[in-house]
Amino acid sequence: MIEGLFSIPKESLWWAWAVLIMASLGTFLWRGLGVLLSGRLDQNSAFFRWLTCVAYAMVAALVVRIIVLPVGMMVQMPLGLRLIAAGAALAIMLVKKNALVPALLTGTLLTVFFSWLG
Repeated sequence: MIEGLFSIPKESLWWAWAVLIMASLGTFLWRGLGVLLSGRLDQNSAFFRWLTCVAYAMVAALVVRIIVLPVGMMVQMPLGLRLIAAGAALAIMLVKKNALVPALLTGTLLTVFFSWLG
C-alpha cells in the first residue's frame, strides 16, 4: 500500500487524500488500542507515575526554554522582565492552589505590558 502511495504524483489531488487517509489510520489505530487497553491499565503503577514525571519534566523544560531562549518577538524583551513575569505567575500558583487561569493571565498580561514598555 505504501509503495503505491509513492508512485502517486505529489501534485495530484490523490496524493493529498492518500496522505490524509494514512495519517488518519495511524492516529485512529493508536486511539483504538488505547481504548481497548484503558480498562486493563493501572494508572497508579510505577510506570505511569514515571511517565507522569517525564511529561511534567518535558513541559517544565519547554517553559524554561521559552523564557531563557525565546524566539520571535520575545527576543526583544530583556531576560529580567521575562523572569519577573514568569515569577509572578509562579507565585500566584504557589499562593493560591488550583489558580491556573489567574496565573496564566498574570504572566501573559505582564509579558504584554513589559513588551509594550520596551
